[in-house]
Amino acid sequence: MTLNRIMHVEDDESIRLVVEMSLVDVAGFELLSCDGGESALQQVVSFAPQLILLDVMMPKMDGLQTLAALREIPHVADIPVVMMTAKIQDAEKQHYLQCGAVAVLNKPFDPMTLGKQLLAIYQQHTSR
Repeated sequence: MTLNRIMHVEDDESIRLVVEMSLVDVAGFELLSCDGGESALQQVVSFAPQLILLDVMMPKMDGLQTLAALREIPHVADIPVVMMTAKIQDAEKQHYLQCGAVAVLNKPFDPMTLGKQLLAIYQQHTSR
């Protein structure tokens, strides 16, 4: 199965722009950028992403709250979610994975390889 549609949830506009350049211009994906968890929850069903890239630290609704809410939605619960955070320690990473993320990526990230990283994670997850 080919990865085409990715939803990115991030409150920082500058990071959203870098991710858009990385995933759309460099890697050729169809991308929906959301500025927070509430926006993502409103649009996830209609956009039907194949993978969700989710920031951990966001105001109002953080990444783990968003992940938990996504897991409650039929047809969305099985979409692989990759968490992205600047505060990456092994205990936190394990916690995100236990909460249902399939991978955790560091910020800052390399815009030139982000698409390849997400594709590898997606292929690894869907081949199980």
